[in-house]
Amino acid sequence: MTYRESLDWLYGLQVHGIVLGLENIRRLCDALGIETASSAKRRFIHVAGTNGKGSVCAMIAAVCVAAKRRTGLYTSPHLVSFRERIQLGLNQIPEEHVAEWLTKIRGIIGGWEHTPTFFEITTALALAWFQQQNAEIVVLETGLGGRLDATNIVTPAVAVITPIGLDHMQYLGDTLAAIAVEKAGIIKLGCIVLSAPQPPEAEAVIRAAAEAAGARLKFITEPLGKDCPLALAGSHQRRNASLAFAAIIEAGLRPEPRVVREAFANVTWPARFQCADDRTVIDGAHNPHAAAQLAATWREEFGDEKALLILGILADKDGPGVIAALLPLAVRIICTPVRSSRALAPAQLAEIVRAQSPALLVSIADSLEAALAEARTNDGRILIAGSLFLAGEALVRLGLAESEHEWSAQ
Repeated sequence: MTYRESLDWLYGLQVHGIVLGLENIRRLCDALGIETASSAKRRFIHVAGTNGKGSVCAMIAAVCVAAKRRTGLYTSPHLVSFRERIQLGLNQIPEEHVAEWLTKIRGIIGGWEHTPTFFEITTALALAWFQQQNAEIVVLETGLGGRLDATNIVTPAVAVITPIGLDHMQYLGDTLAAIAVEKAGIIKLGCIVLSAPQPPEAEAVIRAAAEAAGARLKFITEPLGKDCPLALAGSHQRRNASLAFAAIIEAGLRPEPRVVREAFANVTWPARFQCADDRTVIDGAHNPHAAAQLAATWREEFGDEKALLILGILADKDGPGVIAALLPLAVRIICTPVRSSRALAPAQLAEIVRAQSPALLVSIADSLEAALAEARTNDGRILIAGSLFLAGEALVRLGLAESEHEWSAQ
């Protein structure tokens, strides 16, 4: 298969939806000869949590690369290109390697009664490629939860748990304790566990899981010092950076302070309070906790200044919670479609906004392009938020990323 043919096949598997469990990924990794345990040759750093997972992974990888370690990075979802998910040395996997491995995997699973999901196959592809490329450090972000997530096939040297909140409740449970059980599922026998500060009910679960596994647990409570520059905006990112640095040290790396400072000063993680120009900010905040962090960062950066908010949300997210967190920032809201089959219709979104703030001016656009055109007829700052899918489209519309074949098929 060509690159585009292989992605068409892979995206076609999304009809199987989300299936939690490790049976398929174990079978697939065995068939591909993938080694999944940390060793002297390869160490896995596994990151779970509700918010901040991607940022922590990006910062860990940035420091490891700056320290001249051959580093694999696996994250999800992608914003524009599938290849964003799988990187070596911060370079995306080449198209020909995607095609090669997906062709091989398609041949392997052809006769299987239970076809692996999109995410299971993507995870196997990443692990196989990192092994082929002799990655020394592999940084893995969980997709959903942790305990039954396909990435949980690995035995990490370090397990990292970022702040836990309410999200994906239809899969993970409707309490913080239930969700924490899933996130803490990445803790393995004897590994090192690092956690951000957690709500009491989540902290109790993590402590119990670490004790049961005989794992050394440490809560990282102090943020990165102000004397160290950080390219990512917001106080929460300084807490994430401190967690990332602790993971690097516990994985056995001892980078020079100069290397760490340079890596943190230049780290990139798109669509996380990303300033597209002097007026426009893009943030993929898609749950109430992330939206509250976005609002706090906005206040840190812009004080009491308000924004024209371009908002798009998926129907399976807590739309009212996201809106409540972002309303104090908004002088006006334009509700726009999100390029996803799971999108909440703009008219429905507008009704939720009006129910919370009847006096606020709310309008509906039939596309992000139209919303941007309308927003730019007004002075002041523009904030695009509510969904990573919307953030990805914004990056393309604003010329910060190139549109690719698979962009509309996330």
